[in-house]
Amino acid sequence: MRAPGSPGYLRLRALMRDLKLHTVCEEAHCPNIGECWHHGTATFMIMGDVCTRSCGYCNVTHGTPAALDPDEAENLAEAVHSLSLDYVVVTSVDRDDLPDFGAGAFANTIRAIKAKRPECRVEVLIPDFQGQEAPLQTVLDARPDVVNHNTETVPRLYRIARPGGRYTRALELLDRVRQWAPGIPTKSGLMVGLGETMGEVVEVLRDLRRVHCRILTIGQYLRPSVAHLPMARYWTPDEFRELKRIGLDLGFGHVESGPLVRSSYHAHEQAAAYETRVSGS
Repeated sequence: MRAPGSPGYLRLRALMRDLKLHTVCEEAHCPNIGECWHHGTATFMIMGDVCTRSCGYCNVTHGTPAALDPDEAENLAEAVHSLSLDYVVVTSVDRDDLPDFGAGAFANTIRAIKAKRPECRVEVLIPDFQGQEAPLQTVLDARPDVVNHNTETVPRLYRIARPGGRYTRALELLDRVRQWAPGIPTKSGLMVGLGETMGEVVEVLRDLRRVHCRILTIGQYLRPSVAHLPMARYWTPDEFRELKRIGLDLGFGHVESGPLVRSSYHAHEQAAAYETRVSGS
C-alpha cells in the first residue's frame, strides 16, 4: 500500500480535525487509510478514542474514556454532508462505563446522518453491549441499513485475543438482529494469523451461517506493535480464496476475503455485491 498524503487524504484529515471526529482508520493504524481517504471514504469512530476493553490485537488506546461529546452526532452528519457520502460506516470504542453501553450514541448518529443526508446508507459496526437486549433494540429502532458485529477470531483464542468478549455472545447478537429486524442484513468479520487452523475458521463460518449472517469479511492480522499479540503466520492468497469459496458454498450472500481486507474496507461495494447476488438468486 502507498503511504498516505494525497490531496484527498489531506482534505479529509483536515475535516476530521475541524469537526473533532475520530476514525478507526487512524486509531487502528489501518494499512488501507491512504487508499480510502484518497477517495473520501472513512470509518467514523464515535464516543471518543479511549476504549474500556483491552484486546490483544487492537491498537485503540485502553483506559478511562472522557464524557460523550453532545455535538458529535451533528458534527459527524455535517462531515457526511460535506463529503457528499452515499454510504457510511460508524463504529465505536467499547463503552462499558455507560448505562446503555453507547447504544444511544449510535442511534443519535444514525438519525442525524439520515436527517442531514437522507440518501446516505448507514452501516454500524457495534460492540456486544455485554449481551444486553435493550441497547441492541435501541440501535435497531434507528433503522441502520447494515448491522455488523465482528467475531474477530476463533473460540479457542478468545481468552488471549478478546478477553472482554464472548464468542457465544457475538453469535447471539447477530441472531437477535435476524429475529428482531429481519430486513436488516447482518455482517461479521474475522482475522487470521493468530494461530488458528483452517478447520477452526471454517467452523466459525458455519456458526455464522447458523445465525443467518449474510456478509462476511476475512483479513490478515497485522501486529500493530511489539506490545500486541504476535502474528503466528501469513495466510496465503490461495487460502483466502479457498475461504471465500467455502463461505459462498455455505450460503453467505457476499464474502470479502484477502490479506488487506478489513471489516469496513470497501463496505459500500460489499453491500452492493450482496444485494446484487441476493436479488439475482
